[in-house]
Amino acid sequence: MRKEWLENDYYSILGVPKDAPEKDVKRAYRKLAQEYHPDKNPGDAAAELKFKELNEAYDVIGDAETRKEYDHAREMGYFVGGPGGRQQYVRVEDLFGGGGGSTFDLFGGVSDLFGRTARQPRPQRGQDLSAEISLSFHDAISGTTRELSLDGSQVKVKIPRGVSDGARIRVAGKGEPGYSGGPSGDLYVKVHVAEHPVFGRRGRHLTISVPITFLEAALGAEIDVPTLDGKVRLRIAAGTPTGKTFRVAGRGVATDKGTGDLLVTVEVQVPDHLTDEQRAALETFRDTGPQPNPRAYLGV
Repeated sequence: MRKEWLENDYYSILGVPKDAPEKDVKRAYRKLAQEYHPDKNPGDAAAELKFKELNEAYDVIGDAETRKEYDHAREMGYFVGGPGGRQQYVRVEDLFGGGGGSTFDLFGGVSDLFGRTARQPRPQRGQDLSAEISLSFHDAISGTTRELSLDGSQVKVKIPRGVSDGARIRVAGKGEPGYSGGPSGDLYVKVHVAEHPVFGRRGRHLTISVPITFLEAALGAEIDVPTLDGKVRLRIAAGTPTGKTFRVAGRGVATDKGTGDLLVTVEVQVPDHLTDEQRAALETFRDTGPQPNPRAYLGV
């Protein structure tokens, strides 16, 4: 037990009642610590002192075991050393007029009620915080910077190019303030990326489904395929089946670790209406000779 426990009402410093639950104590500390944090009050000595007082208060009543000792000590009173080694029992109210912050030391100092050496506050790292952010498909591909509001403070979050849906971005030092001089925690931002109406994504690769005609599949063709930055010319070989995937190198998602490819899957579109001439031409094609059986592997 430390002398400061007698001199300071930590509940008043944090602005919470003595029976406040742990979550209310934490919420009050977090709000005040962000308000008086040195980063938000550069050069303000009063704010810096207040920030230290808040850390000291939370270091005691923010920990369940230490808070129990603190409450017990202030309720029970203490033995203090009197003249000639005589011990005298007094209450905290008698020493400090109700615990209101007096700093004098009766009979040369207060002994430790629990017989233990005074424990100095240990520097503790602040807790990590989490947040979520939604991005358009293009912002996720190209990268951007967003600003988040955390209990009144603004935090800029740099989104790297090529970030994927569900990724977590770490913003160092933007979590809760540390205790007793410890470092602040980190902020982790989960990213949600909106779907694109045309492109899909598979890691660093982009995917796209492109329809082709029956004639393009049967005879072969060159077709235009869209990319994120223009279009490319793709050669379709004669006899290409529906569902075949072509790879266009280097036209996927660019990230710091490399650039993916564009995966183009063709879907053969069968016409649902034929003119008499077209039907006659196809019937002639059918009758020119035997056709391969696509169901032969089924044994039928």
